[in-house]
Amino acid sequence: MAPSATGRSIPIITPAEGVTEEMIRELVVTFYDRVLQDPKLGPIFHQALSGRWNEHLALMVDFWSSIALRTARYSGKPQATHFGLPLNEQLFKRWLELFEATAREIFEKDVAEFFIVRAHRIAESLQIGLGIGPKALRLP
Repeated sequence: MAPSATGRSIPIITPAEGVTEEMIRELVVTFYDRVLQDPKLGPIFHQALSGRWNEHLALMVDFWSSIALRTARYSGKPQATHFGLPLNEQLFKRWLELFEATAREIFEKDVAEFFIVRAHRIAESLQIGLGIGPKALRLP
């Protein structure tokens, strides 16, 4: 922990211990294969990413690499990317269910929990920004 300007300790973010690029790629490919097959999520992803699936997978590997390994390869704008898609709380819940099951199947407990906790934070942030759910931003 490092002291902040207020004198309180704040955690220093470091790369996830034991996570590799290969692990991230396996998570992304396995998870999104399941998303495509899901009767609720699949149609949304097929429509939104028609003809750009490989590009999306590469972007998601960069995204998770930036989160887990602090590589800073991802510089996208998730809120803007998801704006206008037919998303709701139930779809986010399903996305998280698939993600959690995939992470737990592939990884040891500690690594799975690292990804799962961050996925929940990401989903919550997206929902807030997109105006979905009880914590959604409701600006005048």
